[in-house]
Amino acid sequence: MYRRHFATALFAALVVILLWWPFWPPAGYLLIAWAVFAALGLYDLRSRHNVLNNYPVIGHLRYMLEFVRPELRQYFFESEQSGRPFSRAQRTLINARADGSSDASPFGTLRDFEAAGYEFAEHSLVPRDVPKDVTCLSVGGPQCTQPYRASRLNISAMSFGSLSSTAILAMNLGAKRGGFAHNTGEGAISPYHQRHGGDLIWELGTAYFGCRTREGRFDAETFREKAREDQVKMIELKLSQGAKPSHGGLLPAAKVNREIAETRQIAEGEDCQSPAAHPEFDTPIGLLEFIDRLRELSGGKPVGMKMCLGKRSEFLSICKAMLETGIRPDFITIDGAEGGTGAAPQEFSDRLGNYINEALPFVHQCLVGTGLRDDMKLIASGKVALGFDMVVKMALGADMCNAARPFMFSVGCIQARRCHTNKCPTGVTTQDPRRSRAINVDEKAWRVANYHHGTLKAFRELAGALGVDHPDQLTPDMIYHRNDYTPAHPYRTSIVPLRPGQLLEGGEVPEAYAPYWEAARAERF
Repeated sequence: MYRRHFATALFAALVVILLWWPFWPPAGYLLIAWAVFAALGLYDLRSRHNVLNNYPVIGHLRYMLEFVRPELRQYFFESEQSGRPFSRAQRTLINARADGSSDASPFGTLRDFEAAGYEFAEHSLVPRDVPKDVTCLSVGGPQCTQPYRASRLNISAMSFGSLSSTAILAMNLGAKRGGFAHNTGEGAISPYHQRHGGDLIWELGTAYFGCRTREGRFDAETFREKAREDQVKMIELKLSQGAKPSHGGLLPAAKVNREIAETRQIAEGEDCQSPAAHPEFDTPIGLLEFIDRLRELSGGKPVGMKMCLGKRSEFLSICKAMLETGIRPDFITIDGAEGGTGAAPQEFSDRLGNYINEALPFVHQCLVGTGLRDDMKLIASGKVALGFDMVVKMALGADMCNAARPFMFSVGCIQARRCHTNKCPTGVTTQDPRRSRAINVDEKAWRVANYHHGTLKAFRELAGALGVDHPDQLTPDMIYHRNDYTPAHPYRTSIVPLRPGQLLEGGEVPEAYAPYWEAARAERF
């Protein structure tokens, strides 16, 4: 057994050193190394780790290799397309656009056209020019008095705390330069969101950070004061998040420094756990009344909700509540279950929630079928990284898109997946100032703006290649998806369309919606 071999080798090495020492005095220094290995070996023999207990000293190689395994795989063993959650090909293209350099690729595609999951679009022989002005649109329904002219691509919710101060500064300055909006995430409006004056979408989560009482309830007067600031353009009420639906947020204690504690109005140096549900309401009608209250307190600014689609009957319950109360959110953000986060229970990320390309058309069709679609904008959030991603999401019913991790790449993220440790190697997701100072705010801000510009340019060119001159003309017929090594089919074949107001006509409801529509109640989720 190796334990005996280790003891034998240790003893033999000591004998050799002692015999050698008289003939070559510097050999005495080897006793220091011998003592270190001996101490480490004795420690390992008493370790609770089975490997170290059975294989003292050399067993540490196993843990050393495991520690660098993600880097080894990413740098040496991944193919261009196999990386997760974003492939090397995606990251390379994002970085090229952020640098303002060419996104051209030589010698043809590296993708497997026949692989399951492959998506493509049918181009037209009469391509169109898509004008730049259609990459913006007005957000604000009939009950909104301060609509916002928004870009069709904006920075998705990422909080100060999850991201470093320099990452927030770079993103907000980039949003200012590029003319698009920066979602604050649920961690409140920090001084770093405000310094450069970029447009903000203020996200409110279940803990109401930045406008909460000591007991964690909603503080209306503090909200009113902050929401009416000119920089705040929209309010987003987060019901659930794709990466951890029905779980609430978590910011580890290691990241909760004095500055973050003051921004969020929480205790310093303690785990910051948001509740899973909102304490201010527990019914669909209560949700809409709270949205209406937020809109009034904000002075009539656009107020919407963000959710990962879970039980489909619950979304239809919200639709029925809209019809009953007459209250309309100005927008709905659908977060895909494949979305990312700095820290979440693994099984929540892996197993809960609907994939964005299934959730989005369902929500769109439900709003059409209840006659509500024209009253609000639909925003897609979930691994939107490239222009083609935007084409797909808008073909499936979205009006706009949000992106998070691609903007992280533009400020230097390398997908090290150490976000929850406070030891991010690039300074993007850490509160350690020695690490975060690596981000050159001015330089990275230009990368943020360049990435946004390049992605919208690619989106316009792709949409034009499909023969349309406006995003609203994109339809599910145009996007093909291959389920297996079989012929691909357009998304239209997997979507049951509804006519405007069809669910309200009193006739037969299509089977794809009937059980959910029947189970939905405005008075309960």
